[in-house]
Amino acid sequence: MAAMSKGGSVDRRHFLRASTGALVGGWAFTQGSLSPAAEAAAMTLDQAVGRVGRLPLRPLGSGGRKVSVLIGASDWPGEVIEAGVRCGVNYWHKAERFRLAGAAAGSRDRATPGSLLKDRDGHYCEVVVDRIRGNHETGAIDEEAHVEFVKQAVVQSGLRYFDDMVFHFGYHDRAEYRENKGFIRAFERLKKSGLVRRLGITQHHYNGNPKVPGGESAAQVLSAVMEDGIYEHGQLFYSYGESAEVESFVRAARARGFGTIAMKTTRGMGRMESDTEFMKTLPEGVSPYNALARWLTTETQLDAAVIRVRDLAEFADTCSGAGKPLRSADRTTLERAARYADRNACRLCGECAEQCPERLPIADILRAERYLLDHRDETQARRLYDELGRPADRCRACRACVSRCPLGLAIPEKLAQVHRLLA
Repeated sequence: MAAMSKGGSVDRRHFLRASTGALVGGWAFTQGSLSPAAEAAAMTLDQAVGRVGRLPLRPLGSGGRKVSVLIGASDWPGEVIEAGVRCGVNYWHKAERFRLAGAAAGSRDRATPGSLLKDRDGHYCEVVVDRIRGNHETGAIDEEAHVEFVKQAVVQSGLRYFDDMVFHFGYHDRAEYRENKGFIRAFERLKKSGLVRRLGITQHHYNGNPKVPGGESAAQVLSAVMEDGIYEHGQLFYSYGESAEVESFVRAARARGFGTIAMKTTRGMGRMESDTEFMKTLPEGVSPYNALARWLTTETQLDAAVIRVRDLAEFADTCSGAGKPLRSADRTTLERAARYADRNACRLCGECAEQCPERLPIADILRAERYLLDHRDETQARRLYDELGRPADRCRACRACVSRCPLGLAIPEKLAQVHRLLA
């Protein structure tokens, strides 16, 4: 068993390095309890709100505002959004997907919640802006296009303005950040028009990415962004037992007053849920999601975490841990869940990609796997894999990638499985 200190650190040989694992999903596992489906069907809005109570607030950087330690997202179901509002969730990720006229059939949009419109100034709503003419690897930063996108999103959402304008996926490297100020100029223009107020970034890893020569890690790019003081906060992959590089950045961010939000917080949890024998090994009455919410919100130097929940039962289980101390049984649960994830789920670090003779986007392919097996979102998984060109069948099974994987995962076999399931 991995040893964990009271401060939350754990032997990296045994623990997750790039995911908070089971936080998203929120299923309460107890021996002899209701199944996840039965619990979800039985949970009412009032019950969920009563179980969670009021979420704690914490400063997001040094900007003078406080946000809920677990923030909400536009992909939550409507009743979960309402529960979040009633429990004090006051920051909303990807609010550009809200639609005043209602969501189109089959889209990933949501009708703009009436509770946000009624108390607009009581909530921080974020607009996430992508590159254009390509994806996050090949697309361009375009000042005019970004301005127009935000203007349209303001109208479509009915929110009147966005509190935070966030650069989705972030910069490829520090040089791009220093040399290309198009996104920052777009923000400054929109801020003068009263349509946005603050600047943020979600930063992915580009080190080793075959489509981004010279790409750098999220910590490298975010360190440069933080030093300049133009951006107020950043979202980054964050895990239980994170790498020294990321931990160093998070500590520096707290000292400098640069806000941090954990993202991509699921790794292997859907697979754990399906493994009934593994779930029986966890301490009775303890949920991995609840334990992770406790750890994230009480024992790290993060300001907040963005989570993904699918129903009221998951919301109640996950969010009821926010701000509560980590117990001995929680530590045991996290250690076992993390070892399970290390055996089964990619941490999306990108370390393996530069070894691939076919230049396959391995991390992106296995991100689609995560949507399929952990989020159980086949539509999104297929969309991501289709956008990549369904390339996993080009793998030669040479295993050069395996030698660079910090977890020693059987990457060729995983790629073959993704192609079988999604091609």
